[in-house]
Amino acid sequence: MKIMVCGSVGGVGIANILKMQEFLESKGFETVKQFSKDTDYSKIHDFRKKPSLVKKIIGHDLDCIKKADVLVVLPEPSFGASIEMYVAKSAKKKVILFSIKPVPSPWPVGFSDIVVTSKNNLVRKLHQMM
Repeated sequence: MKIMVCGSVGGVGIANILKMQEFLESKGFETVKQFSKDTDYSKIHDFRKKPSLVKKIIGHDLDCIKKADVLVVLPEPSFGASIEMYVAKSAKKKVILFSIKPVPSPWPVGFSDIVVTSKNNLVRKLHQMM
């Protein structure tokens, strides 16, 4: 089973995604590596004049979703993560929302198959899916 971790990329978001990937790998899970030196776009603050980069990033992320069996979504607001959830659900993939804090929007909850509030529960639910 391959897991893709999604969430906000801006600010500390990419660090949170990488930490969650590392955590899941330490528990024996395989993760989809959507970020590398070539795919870290967290420092870009305006994509309006970068259409070729936009196309490259979206194509890469859609390929990562295809490779994944499960998405683990972190709760920070993100246009990209929201669309990734929608695409994954449309492709009949499982979506797990991981949020320790309250979730002030119905959308991420509504597009999730499972909502977990701790890393222990996340690991348990992933093992149940195997």
